[in-house]
Amino acid sequence: MLQAQVFIDKDELKGVKPLHQFIMKLLIENGIAGATSVMGYSGFGKHNRLKQPSQLFSFDEASMYITFIDTEDKVKSALSNLRAQYRGGFIVTHKVSVW
Repeated sequence: MLQAQVFIDKDELKGVKPLHQFIMKLLIENGIAGATSVMGYSGFGKHNRLKQPSQLFSFDEASMYITFIDTEDKVKSALSNLRAQYRGGFIVTHKVSVW
C-alpha cells in the first residue's frame, strides 16, 4: 500500500473551482478507495514565510493537504493524472502497512 499527501493552499483554484475539490473529484474518478483533506492552523513552505490564517485579521492563505492510501499502482496512476493537469503543490508518498 502507498500513502500520498498533496500539500496545497486552501484558496488556490483550478479554473473556477477550488483546487482541493478538483483533486478530490480526480481521486474519485481514479477509483481511489478514500481520501481526507486537512486544513492547517499555521505553516510555511520553501519561502520560509510563516502563514497563520487562524490569527485575527490575517490575510494568509490557509495551508492544507489531501491524504489518501491505496495500492501502489492506483496511487501512482492517480498522481500521474493529477500532475498532467496541475503542476503546483508538494507531493510526498510513503509505503504503509494497513492493520
